[in-house]
Amino acid sequence: MALAGSAGPVMSREEVDRALARLGAERDAVEAALLALQDHPGRRLLEGAALSGRTRERWSVAEQGLTLLWALFDRYSEALASARAVRSRRNRPGSPELAELSELLGGAAVTVSGGQLPDVAGPVPARLVEQVSLAELMDRMNAWYATVLEVVNAADAVWSALPARIDLLLAELGRVRMLSVSVGVRPGVHPLADDLAGLATELTALRAEVLADPLALWRPGRVPAQGGGVTITASYAAMSGVVDTERFDRAGRALDGVRVELEGLLRLRDEAQERLQQVGDLLQRADATLAEARRARGEVLAKIAATEVPAVPGPASALRERIVQASELQQSGQWHRLAPLLDALEDAAAKELTRARHSLTEVAQPLAVRAELRGRLEAYKAMAARLGVAEDPEVIERFEKARWLLWSAPCDLRAAADAVGRFQQALRPPARPAAGAPAAAPVDRYQDGQGA
Repeated sequence: MALAGSAGPVMSREEVDRALARLGAERDAVEAALLALQDHPGRRLLEGAALSGRTRERWSVAEQGLTLLWALFDRYSEALASARAVRSRRNRPGSPELAELSELLGGAAVTVSGGQLPDVAGPVPARLVEQVSLAELMDRMNAWYATVLEVVNAADAVWSALPARIDLLLAELGRVRMLSVSVGVRPGVHPLADDLAGLATELTALRAEVLADPLALWRPGRVPAQGGGVTITASYAAMSGVVDTERFDRAGRALDGVRVELEGLLRLRDEAQERLQQVGDLLQRADATLAEARRARGEVLAKIAATEVPAVPGPASALRERIVQASELQQSGQWHRLAPLLDALEDAAAKELTRARHSLTEVAQPLAVRAELRGRLEAYKAMAARLGVAEDPEVIERFEKARWLLWSAPCDLRAAADAVGRFQQALRPPARPAAGAPAAAPVDRYQDGQGA
């Protein structure tokens, strides 16, 4: 859209007509762009907002630039109208008219107030007026337009992206706070409530900053162009950037984390009674197992001789006190305190049952050994019958000896084990009549300790 004309040689009639048509089209495009900028929602919001920080600084410059844009546009339109008036004098302009038109269209024939381009550091030499060409005037308008449009677009992008989302997140925060109260999470009592209060403060402050200083949350894609040479069309492409939503996103993630924890407490409220019942059931099973261990210990002491029997631990009374405490927390609705206690109780009750089972196994070990020896003795007795030595006096004697030791009280397990071993060794098949060679000894599959 920028003009490239200069004073140079005198233009022909055809060149004048083409230049007037081109400049007229550009003038109409500039007017449309300025009207669109005037109606831009970002500009309207900036004019009515109480701004601060970077946005106030940038808009104070851009607002002056917008006023100057209209003034420059008026000078451009007047200069173009003057050139059209000269062209309309004659259908076929002569040399004087063509020379005047060449100066108007390409020379420094436009008088504007002295000033400077946007983003130029420091003052320019003081001049009340300047003589510029239409092309230079277009460059100046393009530069100011890019400056104003950048501020307006950036503010509009931030205001479009964040305030409504912050309001939605604040509303969600309100619902989460109501949920926290329902599960007993209150400020000063539980850190989750303090986290929610901190999020509310952060989001409220962020919303105020977004409304007052939106450009503080705008990250331009590149450094804006300096000086002239940027057309209004190109300025649209130059307005690349992103809204900085890191603080908003971080608050959203934190709120999601708090919500997940509160939903866990809500599930605990629904499941607490059942889980407490399961803990009680585990302790009842542990108590029953310990009672069985004590009964087995008494039987071992009465029926097994010369055996050191470990003591059976008592019931977990401390766990029962903690169950009572958990029930009180459930009744009072203190779910945030019940959650870790209930987890610990479930773990402790499972360990208590494991401990009781281990105690029973350890205490009943001598009885298990005696039962295993009794089983082996009966298996060897059946084997003696298969081998045909059941009526052998030595076999009968060793069997009766082992049986008496195993079925007597108290039972000497060491002597009984030796007796069972001797009975096993006595098992021999009857001798077969043979010519000179003694009968081979039978292969005893119990010799390696494989009892029936």
